[in-house]
Amino acid sequence: MTDDIITLSDPRVTAVPEDECGEPLVDLRGSGSLWLDQRQADDDGSFAHLRSGTLRRLVRAQRLLPAGVWFLVVEGYRPPGLQRRYFEQYAAAMWREHPDAAPERTRELASAYISPPEVAPHASGGAVDLTLCNQDGRELPLGTEVNATPEESRGACRTEAGDIGAEARANRELMGWALTAAGFVNYPTEWWHWSYGDRYWALLRKAPAARYGPTTPPRSTA
Repeated sequence: MTDDIITLSDPRVTAVPEDECGEPLVDLRGSGSLWLDQRQADDDGSFAHLRSGTLRRLVRAQRLLPAGVWFLVVEGYRPPGLQRRYFEQYAAAMWREHPDAAPERTRELASAYISPPEVAPHASGGAVDLTLCNQDGRELPLGTEVNATPEESRGACRTEAGDIGAEARANRELMGWALTAAGFVNYPTEWWHWSYGDRYWALLRKAPAARYGPTTPPRSTA
């Protein structure tokens, strides 16, 4: 555990059963309702996909935002192989920084930033990394960059971090209010990470099972 936060390495997350509902991955680029950032763009366009139910809820959350404020989607679906590579790279970095830590502790530290592959929300198509922008696409202050590590942000990447400005705090609260109202849950070590239907969502919402398990990449649409 990391303080009182349930991390994705917690056995309770792994223990959540999956009841795959079969919803397809759909392309956000055809929604016409959301801004899509290109910083995590990949060759096959996987980053621009979400499960259909997740996209519907994201559009619903967008409608709750004030006029002139938009969600800027950074990344949705992440193929399992890419998720594994990201996790192994960050876990190796945590081991170098904490060489005396037990393997379980290294895994826990890594999962505060990158999910273990077997429970990864992004690999299910149910998770989205996003921020807020204005009507011109300019990002609003949220306290850190999207995907800032705990080390480089000195913990300010945590959703409830106290050492961020008042405007950034208000923007986080606005984003959280809209997304929670639409059915999402936040991963509290990352203010930008929200999900629906995955194991973490099921645990926090006390659902009997996750709706989405790991899924295969969409056909190339880039």
